[in-house]
Amino acid sequence: MAFENLSGKLQDVIKKLRGKGKLTEKDVREALREVRLALLEADVNFKIVKDFVNTVVEKAVGHDVLESLNPGQQVVKLVNEELTALMGSSQSKLTFAAKPPTVFLLVGLQGAGKTTTCGKLAGILRKQGRKPMLAACDIYRPAAIKQLQIVGNTYGVHVFEMGDKTDPETIATKSVEYARENNYNTVLIDTAGRLHIDDELMDELLRIRKSVKPQEILLAVDAMTGQDAVNVAQTFNERLGVDGVIITKLDSDTRGGAALSVRAATGKPVKFIGMGEKLEDLEPFYPDRMASQILGMGDVMSLIDKAQQAFDDKQAAALEQKLRQNSFTLEDFMEQMQQVKKMGPIKDLIGMIPGMGKLNIPEAEVNEKALTHVEAIISSMTREERRNPDILNGSRKKRIASGSGRSIQEVNRLLKQFEEMRKMMRNFTGGGFGKKGKKMQKGMFPFI
Repeated sequence: MAFENLSGKLQDVIKKLRGKGKLTEKDVREALREVRLALLEADVNFKIVKDFVNTVVEKAVGHDVLESLNPGQQVVKLVNEELTALMGSSQSKLTFAAKPPTVFLLVGLQGAGKTTTCGKLAGILRKQGRKPMLAACDIYRPAAIKQLQIVGNTYGVHVFEMGDKTDPETIATKSVEYARENNYNTVLIDTAGRLHIDDELMDELLRIRKSVKPQEILLAVDAMTGQDAVNVAQTFNERLGVDGVIITKLDSDTRGGAALSVRAATGKPVKFIGMGEKLEDLEPFYPDRMASQILGMGDVMSLIDKAQQAFDDKQAAALEQKLRQNSFTLEDFMEQMQQVKKMGPIKDLIGMIPGMGKLNIPEAEVNEKALTHVEAIISSMTREERRNPDILNGSRKKRIASGSGRSIQEVNRLLKQFEEMRKMMRNFTGGGFGKKGKKMQKGMFPFI
């Protein structure tokens, strides 16, 4: 999971700070020394780490903070604010030309996931109501054009190509002409990469830029390359001019140094992050949400975004009605679990729930297969049992366990979790978790 190591270390620092009723300047400096080491271990650029820590120290050792009623929380608030600022403060959206077609030029080194990202971005724009098309300008890499056609077909997006004998500048120019003539309002140009930056690559990209005058040049960088990703971003920006960065493969990078460094190093915003193979795994980048998640404060807004993609309005309305009427059944429970599976890896979802990150649930304890086991158990029940689990006695549970291939203990655990979930949801519909509201806890969910 992205930032996993950094997140764990920073949350330990925060726990120590919050545990102290009074803070001295020495306490703050020692805590921020640990923050500094954590950021360096996350492969964040040394100069960026130094500036970040100095800024927080300067603000945190002031009279207003140390003499406040809760100095620990004040320091945490400062760390959160500066971490957000480091990554760009607010979301940076794509801009579109006043007169279509809008042209986006995607650039980057070979292997950064540029072609796949290009297709995903086109798919996202199509879902938003635009009419995008892809242009295949990588004539060097074997099967690059075919790959773009496959990606385009996956997301229902037209691919313009002229084979691998025409120069990229001509293909780019003709693609824009084609878009204009055929009412495509967005063109995403997939360009060639290299194993490393060279003059030949840059000259070609400069010629394409001059010929199509893109609205934005988007640079794809591989999060797994750490500091190299920052160096690549700086070089592309200096020689070509970059309007935004897309960080790919962030889900595979437990350090996250690239995401934390690129904005500060280049002054250019991170616009999207790649968190997996699916279309919805190319996500808009929200610095404030990411900072909150890294510090273990959850990311409710991103969780809501994912839920809105997985649930339709009718389902949500029907579920709310059932909860209000206290008629939430095991059939509904299974349906919700199936929708949860569509939202992404369980470990990532847990990190978005405020308070759950503090449980420090190990990767091994997050059982992705548990949802399948839940489905098997509930499917082995009769309709009457699913709708009224109170009738489940010992013999019925034994039959269900045998039919689902699970143990009686697992059946009992599921029933307990179902009741906990029902209580928790009633608290939500009743206005959230108040003083008497039940807090989320380990063991409440069937996948932990």
